[in-house]
Amino acid sequence: MRSPFKPTAGRQPPVLVGRDRDIENFRMAIEEGPGAPERLLFVTGARGIGKTVMLNALSHVVEEQGWITVNETASAGFVSRIVHELQVGRPKQISYTLPSASVEVPFAGAQATVGLGQVQVSTGLEPLDIRHAIGDCLDRLDEDRQGVLITLDELGAESPMEEVRALATAIQHLIREERNIAVVFAGIPSMVDDVVNDKVLTFLRRAERFHLRNVRNEDVWSAFEHTISENGKRADYEVLNALTLATHGYPFMIQLVGHQAWRASENAGHNDEITLEDAQQGIEKARDRIGELVNGPAVDGLPPMARAYLMLMAVDDGPSNTTEIAHRMHKTPQYASVYRARLIHEDYIKPAGRGYVEFTMPFMREYLRQYVAFNQLEQNLEDMALSIIQSAEEAN
Repeated sequence: MRSPFKPTAGRQPPVLVGRDRDIENFRMAIEEGPGAPERLLFVTGARGIGKTVMLNALSHVVEEQGWITVNETASAGFVSRIVHELQVGRPKQISYTLPSASVEVPFAGAQATVGLGQVQVSTGLEPLDIRHAIGDCLDRLDEDRQGVLITLDELGAESPMEEVRALATAIQHLIREERNIAVVFAGIPSMVDDVVNDKVLTFLRRAERFHLRNVRNEDVWSAFEHTISENGKRADYEVLNALTLATHGYPFMIQLVGHQAWRASENAGHNDEITLEDAQQGIEKARDRIGELVNGPAVDGLPPMARAYLMLMAVDDGPSNTTEIAHRMHKTPQYASVYRARLIHEDYIKPAGRGYVEFTMPFMREYLRQYVAFNQLEQNLEDMALSIIQSAEEAN
C-alpha cells in the first residue's frame, strides 16, 4: 500500500497536527470582516516547522468561501506574478506602475524590464500597479462574501526588498479603504524582523504573528494513530510511543518518520501492521534524512559565530552550560549571549533550566557530529568551531 505520509517540503499532510487554534483564529478574522487583526499576518518558525503547510491550510479556509487566493514565493519578480495571476481572464499583456520596484515581466508574448516608475507592455490599456490590480480583482467579486488572499512564502535575505515594499504599500492603502483582503507572509523569525524594521514598512509591526512551535506529544500520537489506522494498518502502544518520541514534536519529522516506518513495513511484507522493528528501521532512516533535508540547510544559513555556538553545544551529550560554551568560544558570557539569544529566537535551541540550553531541532547534535566526522576527521567539534570563529574575526 502507498504511504499516506507526505515528507516533502510544502506538501499537505493527511492530518495537520497541532495547528487548530491558529487556523480557527484566522477563520474568525475572515468572518469578522476588514480590520480583523489576523487578516495581516506573519507565520514564523524554524525550518521544517510547517510554515508552507500552514499557508496552504489558511488558503483552504478562504477558498471554501469563494475567495480568490494567490500563493507566491518571495523571489525576484513576485510582484509581476501576483499582478498576472489577479488578471486571469483579462488580456495577458498589461501595463502597470510599481512603486520603487525593478522586476521582469514574463507574460506570454511580452518581455520588459520595469524601472522606477511605469512600464508599458502593451498599448490601449489603463496602467495598473499592484494596489490597483488587487482592487480591480475585488471589484469583480461580491465583497460582502468574497475577497482576495495573498500569501508570500520564504521571506528571506534573498527577497527583493523593493518588491516587498511595493506590495506592503499597496496593502496599507487597501486596508485603509476597508477592502476585503487578507495577506499572510511566512519566513524564519530573523528575516521577518528585518522586514518589519524597514523604515518604509513600519505599519507591518502591527501585524499578528503565528509563531509555529513543536507539537505536543499527545497530538503527535493521535496523528500517527489516526493516519495509520485510517489507511489500513495497525500499530500497538509500543510502536506509537517509539514513533512519537522520535519526532520531538517536529512536524516535518512526523511525516518523515511515518513514511519511513510505513515503507519498512511494506518491504517486510507486513500488509496490515507496522511492527516495532519496522518503526525502529524507519526512525533510523528518518534521522539520516532530516540531517540532509533540514538540519544541513538550517546550519548553513547561520552566521559563522552562531554556527560555532551550535557546534560547541554538540560536544555535550545533554543540555549545555552557557558559561562553558562561552569559555569554549574564548569569549565572555555577554558576547556569547548574543548568539544564544538569536538561536533561541529562531528555535534552534531552547532554555533547559537556569544557565543551560538544549537543541530544539531534532537530531541536530547527531547531525553536527556526523558533519564534522565527514568533513574534518582530524579535528574535533571544538577545534572546528574555534576555526570558524577565527575566520569570522579575520573577515571583520
